[in-house]
Amino acid sequence: MEQIAEFLKRDAVTIMGHTESLGGLLLILFILVFGYFLVRWINAYIVKRLTAKKVGADVVHLVRRIFYVVAYTILILTVLDLLQIPLTAFAFVSGAIAIGVGFGAQNIINNFISGWILMWERPIRIGDYLEIGDQRGTVESIDTRSTRIRRPDGVHILIPNSNLLENSVVNWTIIDKITRSTVRVGLAYGSPTERIRELLQQVVSEHDDILTDPAPVIVFEDFGDSALVFDTYFWVNVIEDRDLKVIRSDIRFRIDQLMKENDIVIAFPQRDIHIDGAIRIDK
Repeated sequence: MEQIAEFLKRDAVTIMGHTESLGGLLLILFILVFGYFLVRWINAYIVKRLTAKKVGADVVHLVRRIFYVVAYTILILTVLDLLQIPLTAFAFVSGAIAIGVGFGAQNIINNFISGWILMWERPIRIGDYLEIGDQRGTVESIDTRSTRIRRPDGVHILIPNSNLLENSVVNWTIIDKITRSTVRVGLAYGSPTERIRELLQQVVSEHDDILTDPAPVIVFEDFGDSALVFDTYFWVNVIEDRDLKVIRSDIRFRIDQLMKENDIVIAFPQRDIHIDGAIRIDK
């Protein structure tokens, strides 16, 4: 034991005039490893408790971020204190880094600050369905630099946080998930319009996913070139493009079936051709 104690007392490294023994170095290494796993365990415990209380995913994400920053800052300061390294020793390095960041990392800092604004103000939350330009998808995570969005086709998109604050973003679920959709149908001239309205009302009332409040609306939109144009407006509690397409498809199938049963023709483009003069056929 004495030999081990003497071995651990040997000088291992000298940092800024302070000599650390091998035993002290191993102690610091143990503190780093133990602190890392302790922080992860406490973080998992906090997330578990918040999830059990049904706290929103975006709030859990924000708490995790703040906890990680505070915990790792304390861990690093503890290690520096054990090594007897004053924080003033990093003043010059910090100044140089600040200058470099100011000239070469403006976008990174902008995205970093934007990420904290998004997590704190919560204009966009985890689970929201966004429309950004021609891209749509569900928010899966808001990180310090970018936000990860999953499109309906499964593709992930990383969007810089500053883009979400500086550009127009359509948030389909910022308040609720109710979405309005429409199905248009053109029917032949001479069809009974009042009967058509009754049939279209029957179609939307039969579908389980269509809400009764707000109530569906049947609109006689126009006298088209080849058809009487009707629009059916309805509200559903879904946001995914795939779900909306399935609902609209069900409605079109049902419209086609009811129109056939009532001998109402779904119109198709028709053109009348008038020929002036005689037609000659050469043999």
